[in-house]
Amino acid sequence: MPKLKVGIYCRLSEEDKNKRSENDDSNSIQNQKSMLIQYALEQGWDIYQIYSDDDYTGADRNRPEFNKLLADAEHGKIHIVLCKTQSRFTRELELVEKYIHGLFPIWGVRFVSIVDNADTANKGNKKSRQINGLVNEWYLEDMSDNIKSVLTNRRENGLHIGAFALYGYKKDPEQKGHLIIDEEAAVVVREIFTLFSQGYGKTAIARMLNDRGIPNPTEYKRLHGLRYQQPKRKQSTLWKYFAISDMLVNEIYIGNMVQGKYGSVSYKTKQNKPRPRSQWYIVEDTHEAIIDRELWDQVQTLIHQRAKPFSTGEIGLFARKARCINCGYTMRSHKMSDGRRYLCCSNRHVSKDACEGAFISVTKLEQTVMEEINRLSEEYLDKDKLEKGIEFQNHLAVQKKRLEKDLAAYQKKTAEYAKCIRELYLDKVKAIISESEYLDFSKEFTSEKERFETLTLDAKKHLADIEVKIQTGDNRRQWIEQYANLEKLDRETVDKLIDYISVGKRIPGTREVPIEIHWNF
Repeated sequence: MPKLKVGIYCRLSEEDKNKRSENDDSNSIQNQKSMLIQYALEQGWDIYQIYSDDDYTGADRNRPEFNKLLADAEHGKIHIVLCKTQSRFTRELELVEKYIHGLFPIWGVRFVSIVDNADTANKGNKKSRQINGLVNEWYLEDMSDNIKSVLTNRRENGLHIGAFALYGYKKDPEQKGHLIIDEEAAVVVREIFTLFSQGYGKTAIARMLNDRGIPNPTEYKRLHGLRYQQPKRKQSTLWKYFAISDMLVNEIYIGNMVQGKYGSVSYKTKQNKPRPRSQWYIVEDTHEAIIDRELWDQVQTLIHQRAKPFSTGEIGLFARKARCINCGYTMRSHKMSDGRRYLCCSNRHVSKDACEGAFISVTKLEQTVMEEINRLSEEYLDKDKLEKGIEFQNHLAVQKKRLEKDLAAYQKKTAEYAKCIRELYLDKVKAIISESEYLDFSKEFTSEKERFETLTLDAKKHLADIEVKIQTGDNRRQWIEQYANLEKLDRETVDKLIDYISVGKRIPGTREVPIEIHWNF
């Protein structure tokens, strides 16, 4: 009879590093391994692999070796999971029930922890395993409350609690929790406030900094040796609109310590949600100001004056329909001094290297769309032309193949940004980055993740529509008949007829703008 294969799992968390004696078994991964290897050999088991996570809490579901162990268990590579205690495997009762009492029996995997005598082969100790899980759950909750209490006290006293200081400041090496000015970055902060007070817009300021090669806050920290990783992106070092916008309203720059803008939903989730200002921790005059009050008040007044509330609630004719043909970003609507509206790719204003830029007036785009609808009306309402046209099914097959390729790329990008957000949170938990830095970094990742999620949903919707069309045949004639001889375009018609429109940059020497209309029919 072949030997049973055992997967040994060890975990060392941050709190274990504070044990009084090096001889304490839980103070060393090596001690855990030695104990478990000896036990496995005494039982006559064959050790398949040792999985070891160093510096991870029992509530962290993203432990790399932990997840590798689960994958190997699911694929039948191991028959037994061996740990020192059940809490080394997980401190969450939910995961105890999901894996130890749920999936492990289905996969044919036995769970054994030697110190607390947990063994799924012994049905009699299931209640004790559940009690252990409940005790570990209470431990997590108490630990979370204790940490929150300490952090709250420090925040209320105006002490900076993050690993990194806000851009423009650095941590005082002589006084824990105190910030001092980082003059190199503070020069840029003062310039941003001054430029805005002189009438420059946020996007214009970002472009000016990018054109001069000034690194954004994330890149600045990396260049100064602060350990932080983010996805490799072409524009990862660029200043963006939101970075300027957030800086201009951050009271830390006038000497007030502002913390707690975001808070976790509960100790069991990694989700953070914005808090109302009434729940922020604001302590005045805790450190030296970079921006004087006069300039600060001037900037806040300008921000208030430039705020444009939505007065009509009317949705633009091509809102969320027009996309830049070069970078895929949704084009934004702008109003000129004479009242005319135009669409442009906001990415082109960030840096001259960011995107070639797409630009078109709403009137020009409306005229082009109407002309194309009327052209289709003439073509597809003519039965002879319809019969001589390109084969419909072949056209749809090409569309389907392209969409499937795009969908796979969107899903891959979404997964990459989701992973980066998870790793970013772990960096914050481990105090590698501060809460304010976490918010700065995560905002761009979340924005990109949401953009690719939207593109994914759009692609899935379009694929589903194409599948229906392939099954039912060419229905373009029925669609076009409803809009023959169209004289005016409205939002309802755009929604019904158009999936999205790709717009390019005007062709040099002409007035022609590349436009690709992707129809819903």
